[in-house]
Amino acid sequence: MRVQTRGLDLPPLYREVRLREAGDAFAHACAIAAEAGAGTLVWSRSWHLFDVAVVLEPSLPLVRARGALYVGMSALADALAVHAPPEKPIAFAWPDLVEVNGGAVGGARLAWEPGTEREAPAWMVLHVAVRLAFEQAAEPGLTPEITALAEEGYGELDAATLAASYARHLMAGLHEWQEEGFRAVARRYLERLDRPRAARRGLDPGGDLLLRDEHGAETRRALAPALAAPSWLGAVGLAP
Repeated sequence: MRVQTRGLDLPPLYREVRLREAGDAFAHACAIAAEAGAGTLVWSRSWHLFDVAVVLEPSLPLVRARGALYVGMSALADALAVHAPPEKPIAFAWPDLVEVNGGAVGGARLAWEPGTEREAPAWMVLHVAVRLAFEQAAEPGLTPEITALAEEGYGELDAATLAASYARHLMAGLHEWQEEGFRAVARRYLERLDRPRAARRGLDPGGDLLLRDEHGAETRRALAPALAAPSWLGAVGLAP
């Protein structure tokens, strides 16, 4: 694969910021978020890593605005599904890990302006990353828990193509959230949630995962502390 130098085919509401191959989209977006404003899309032109961060300006208090993670996860899965080989499963492990064909391939994370739970942050950064290809050839089956798109039959799918597709799905997901409420966001996310498993699963308005067993007993997994340590960074070659 070659590093892509062309710009992105983005909807008008986005503003593109391109980084060199070794650039860190998440760190750069966080650094410029306050001045750059909503719709700024930062991406790195890497041949082996899809690395995109989008600046948001939520109108909801932080406790509700964290739901953007689930919008980003579904948008990423939908973008991957467009380019996926037939019958290639795409699934989530709560809250932030994306798997293709049972192997970890990427995920999403959030950063935001420090503030209280009941205030809307001035900015929020939604970051997604996916391993496009292994940097070094690996023996097939050696690490089945980790994979790359190239290993799963995605061919020559590059970061620029996937970024443009993701941007459109993200815009559609944010619009759905605004028009139909968080219940629609939760439904789309839960459709792809593989783990943890339970008799019934749900997301409360603050994004916490609700699990109910066959006897009706319910447990809650809080989203905020789970976001403090993204589970997928090592799987795609980013520092944890």
